[in-house]
Amino acid sequence: MSSVLEATMLICFGLSWPINTMKAYRSRSAKSMSLPFILMIITGYLAGISAKILTNQTNYVLVVYFINLIVVSLNLMVYFRNKRLDTNKKAIAVAE
Repeated sequence: MSSVLEATMLICFGLSWPINTMKAYRSRSAKSMSLPFILMIITGYLAGISAKILTNQTNYVLVVYFINLIVVSLNLMVYFRNKRLDTNKKAIAVAE
């Protein structure tokens, strides 16, 4: 039962990441994104994955951790893309 509840929590929390990633991608700006927050979430998922492996609880919940980690990592890539776009916009504005 605890695995079902843990998976439910991860799925509910994880559903917000694709939405957030698409919104950030479309905005083409890193102004509303927080690198420390994203890195903290990634660290949390890595800790959860490590805990599952270290305690030999490798069940379907581990798959949900990996899916969430992948989506948050995509969010991290979007952050760096948007940061670069922001820098380019500033450089163009200064040049004009």
